[in-house]
Amino acid sequence: MEAFQDLIVMVLSLSLFPVMLIQVWGIFIAITQLIDYKEVTAKMLFVLILVELFRLLMVYLKEHSIAVGVTVEVAIVSVLREVVVHGALKISGIQTAVICGLLLILGGLLLVCAQIPHMDCMSANTKYCPIAHQGRRERQNELEFQYLDECEQKQPMS
Repeated sequence: MEAFQDLIVMVLSLSLFPVMLIQVWGIFIAITQLIDYKEVTAKMLFVLILVELFRLLMVYLKEHSIAVGVTVEVAIVSVLREVVVHGALKISGIQTAVICGLLLILGGLLLVCAQIPHMDCMSANTKYCPIAHQGRRERQNELEFQYLDECEQKQPMS
């Protein structure tokens, strides 16, 4: 099952490249034709979202866990892209309050992710997580010291 999931993630990762190239080409065309700046900005933000999604997929392939911090970053950029595309002045007051609340919650989650080192890998307990394996190493060292102490105590004094 895990190999099938990896295959799906690889196909998604490879399919992101043509989409990104098409968007970058669209940005180049939009800049040369002096189209509306909001459209160019929206396309640039969309490319940033695609790059972050690609990074998220690579982290998943490496660690087999979802990186919460990267996911939150993608969500923040996506919300801001929608605000840019629709225009902040054209959004109703209730929608603005909801967007502000969502951004505050996502920002708080991003701060929590930054404060807790390796929060993502701790939950997944992957082999790439230095914190998850740090406890194991300390326990192994402790057992080795106990064994050495027992050996020294059992040896007759000469």
